[in-house]
Amino acid sequence: MDKDFYNEASAKKLGWEPEWFGVSTFDDRLVRAVRKWQKESGLKPDGMVGPVTFRRIWTQREANIDNYIKPPRHTNGQSYIVHNSKAIPIDWPHVILWSDDMGLNMKEGSYTSYAGHEDRKPSLFVTHWDVCLSSFSCAKVLNKRGISIHFMIDNDGTIYQSLDTQHAAWHAGSRKWNNPSIGVEISNAYYLKYQKTYVSRGHGKRPLMDDAWVHGAPQPPFLGFYDVQLEALKALYKAIHEGLSVPLQTPLNENGGTLLGMSKQAASGRYKGFISHYHLTKRKIDCAGLDIQKILEEIKDER
Repeated sequence: MDKDFYNEASAKKLGWEPEWFGVSTFDDRLVRAVRKWQKESGLKPDGMVGPVTFRRIWTQREANIDNYIKPPRHTNGQSYIVHNSKAIPIDWPHVILWSDDMGLNMKEGSYTSYAGHEDRKPSLFVTHWDVCLSSFSCAKVLNKRGISIHFMIDNDGTIYQSLDTQHAAWHAGSRKWNNPSIGVEISNAYYLKYQKTYVSRGHGKRPLMDDAWVHGAPQPPFLGFYDVQLEALKALYKAIHEGLSVPLQTPLNENGGTLLGMSKQAASGRYKGFISHYHLTKRKIDCAGLDIQKILEEIKDER
């Protein structure tokens, strides 16, 4: 077998580069470098980057992703999120990855791993609130429940990426929704009784939502999102759109505003765009009161 040809075809299909093994071309040097890496990793040293070798080096790189992002994060003020071990620029200064010292991780086995597979192409973005007091609390709850999320937005607007978007997080409640989607949990304990807690922790009062409707019914008053969280969400929407081509659209009502109930098209798993969790099922009300269409229009106006 022509190992140079095999490796070049494998790289084109799976999305790796010779630089992953410390060389720059598809030739005997790459074969030798792959053999060395395979031997050190306890694999058969055949010099060919097949599915097993690719999965192993992909996972190794993912665990130390900051070492491989080019250019380095925060160069010239630029921050990044990550898809399939590749950097996607985001116009937001406060982004923490799972590999950072203060990073939040999703527990292995709580998501569908696509490490070592061809590029996953998400087409749907699902927005949740976490009913927790912070993103740290949210991560603990998710890991305890054995489910997962790609992003979390904390009370101060910090975006935590807890899972490479190459993986399918278990966040939306059904495989037909999880497989094509990316998800975010925005920190918000929801219930009015927690307003004093936010104030005592120095976050200030949350806006009060007292006129929200969902699924044809008015909702009792509840806590809304901080402005900085909505700005972070807008930056995340924009980065996902520009980096992964998720369309800037959301289910609309007859007046052209954000639909305030379940969307049959979204529930079918075929919708492409940005939605709230309630658009998928009548069993959910998050994120009632969030005007996704307004956010998307602001993104379009800024381009």
